[in-house]
This record gives sequence, structure tokens and C-alpha cells, in this order.
Amino acid sequence: MRLVQIYGLTSAHCLLLVRDNDMESAIKTVVGAYLKSSKGKDSLGDKDFQTMVKKQLGNVMAGTDSSSAIKEMRKGLDENDDGKISFQEYMSLIGYVANTMSEQKTESNNAAAS
Repeated sequence: MRLVQIYGLTSAHCLLLVRDNDMESAIKTVVGAYLKSSKGKDSLGDKDFQTMVKKQLGNVMAGTDSSSAIKEMRKGLDENDDGKISFQEYMSLIGYVANTMSEQKTESNNAAAS
């Protein structure tokens, strides 16, 4: 929840609690999943990345039950070849997954409309 100023009053007068919208909740979930998996560090090591992919993305990605497939995925995401996944590299994965889901939804909607 966040605080929002009520029209005509300063924060010293009155504050109203409102719920996050869907987009804010989604962003917080994506960031929170990374921070939890990285244990607060600035990158995910191999084991932490494997665990995160299996637990968090197993329902939306194929191959998450294969350690070798996840290892190859990590290598492909690791742009600076440091053996770790930074938040920016993680966001590349999230963007890819989101884009794929969007394309599948669009194709499904187009097929249903035909």
C-alpha cells in the first residue's frame, strides 16, 4: 500500500491508504523475486538462478526441469560473462517471457476471432 495525498489537503492534514494497481504489484513481484533469489546480493549465482527459474518460472517456461537447459539459458543471459545474472540480465529474461506470453495471447485471440 502507498500513501496518497487527498485533494486540497497537505500531507500534514490527511493521508489516504490505497491499494497498488496491477502494474505496480507485478513490478514489485518481479523485483521481489529477484531480491529473494539473490539473497539481497547484486547478482544471482548459478545455483540461485537454477532455483529461481525452477520455482518462479516453471509454469510459464518449458525446460525448467532440466538443469542443463537452465545452465544454457544462464549462459545466454550473462552478457558480461561473469558467471552471474545481474538484475539487468534477469530483466532480459523477464522481458523475453512477457513478450512470448503476449504473442501467444495475441495469436490465441486472433484465432478465436477467425
